[in-house]
Amino acid sequence: MNMPSSTNKTFGQPAGNVGSTVGSTADNAARSAHQAIDSTADALSNKVDDLRNQAEPLLNRVSAQAEAAARKGIDAVRDGSQQLRDKAQRATDTTVAYVKDEPIKSMLIAAATGALLMGLVSLMGRSRD
Repeated sequence: MNMPSSTNKTFGQPAGNVGSTVGSTADNAARSAHQAIDSTADALSNKVDDLRNQAEPLLNRVSAQAEAAARKGIDAVRDGSQQLRDKAQRATDTTVAYVKDEPIKSMLIAAATGALLMGLVSLMGRSRD
């Protein structure tokens, strides 16, 4: 009960064709998927480049504004400290001029101020005890 060899060939040929068709379809699907991935990657890369190009001027503008604000702050502090120095110098000059013009009065004011400060320190020391 041997089967004829022609039956074996006929049965084997369609199976080979199916395997070849499946392999070809799988190759086509893989190729198509690869192309889709490449296309998506290119689109994503282009979008990232576009976003980077849009963000760069904004970052530059924000950086320039921050730098300008920092400079204004530094200038304001510099001006304030200069004004404070000028006021301190005027107060010193006024005090020295007063002491030169009224030496006795200045000594009495200094002595009274010293006595008042000593009295305050002494009262504070007693209240702690």
